[in-house]
Amino acid sequence: MDINLRVLPALLLAGSAMLASCNSNTSARQVEGSNATDSAAISQEAAPASYGNYDGQEIRQYTLKNAAGTTVKILNYGGIITDIITADKNGEKGNVVLSYDDLAGYQQKGQPYFGALIGRYANRIAQAKFKLDGKEYPLAANDHANTLHGGIKGFDKVVWNAEQAGDSSLRLTYLSKDGEEGYPGNLQTSITYTLTPANALQIQYQATTDKPTPINLTNHTYFNLSAGKDSTILGQELSLKASRYTPVNDQLIPDGRLQPVKGTPMDFTNPKKIGAEIAQVKGGYDHNWVLDKKEGVLETIGSLYDPNSGRLMEVATTEPGIQFYTGNFLDGTLTHTRDGKKYVQHAGLCLETQHFPDSPNQPAFPKVILKPGETYTQTTVYTFSTK
Repeated sequence: MDINLRVLPALLLAGSAMLASCNSNTSARQVEGSNATDSAAISQEAAPASYGNYDGQEIRQYTLKNAAGTTVKILNYGGIITDIITADKNGEKGNVVLSYDDLAGYQQKGQPYFGALIGRYANRIAQAKFKLDGKEYPLAANDHANTLHGGIKGFDKVVWNAEQAGDSSLRLTYLSKDGEEGYPGNLQTSITYTLTPANALQIQYQATTDKPTPINLTNHTYFNLSAGKDSTILGQELSLKASRYTPVNDQLIPDGRLQPVKGTPMDFTNPKKIGAEIAQVKGGYDHNWVLDKKEGVLETIGSLYDPNSGRLMEVATTEPGIQFYTGNFLDGTLTHTRDGKKYVQHAGLCLETQHFPDSPNQPAFPKVILKPGETYTQTTVYTFSTK
């Protein structure tokens, strides 16, 4: 049974208060108050003129803001999170994600998926192909000989339909047609962003199909909790509730093993500075950690802390894995960056909740095939505070 596809769709339609009842270990800050009268407000506004149009559609920006002053901004292009503005321990607000000033930034060659929704299949599929029900499906090879993040035109490069979904939520929908980027089935996808009064950004994913198809959705935001005051994230501290990870080959494809992290640089079971052992990891961190949790249950699985700003970000998810990536390919050459910043190597990090890379070709990994009549669901929550 494809466990990840059996999480009740009601989870996506209920508020974060209902999600709290799914798991008592979830932080109250992540779920409280989503239906409160002082819930966050949403506004729609035409994006700056520099965003312009794409595929004949206007690119628009949507703003979620709560009473505490936390602000999240999202584009209908790629479902991109352009801003998460939170206060540090001194009350000074700053944007804790890497972003660009205009649409040209998000469309430049080598743009590394800043803030974007990723699909149909997040991460890599080896040799740009998979076999399903006896038929081989060729995909576009856009990462060496492999497929990365959905292909040449994944979900990060489409214009989503956007609508307000309650006082504090934005719902994005998109129909990925049968054969798009080589994947079978018409896939109807819905993503809902919710900002709660307790400074939690909740992302809820839902999809249905008319043919069996692999699916793995996530968000590719690059975080730097210093809000740009530190040029890298190497001094920030990460913890992950994960005693195993999936080792990879030189093209970052898992070899099928679930390897213990104990005694290795991959061990973040206790908070550790990201830069402490990164030099011992060839190329830097860009691996999938196997979370110590029951699949399909929303549970806090990690945290990121910046000692200088005092900002803390906790991560909860229903997913079985998380890709921790330290911006290894950033080199300071990206243009159109926010305020002209140079995004050097390790300027930001990604915590992409997911199913495992290359699962369609790895029979021992958790299943990722969505079938007609089933509903794919995924919920991830990023909660911001200070200490």
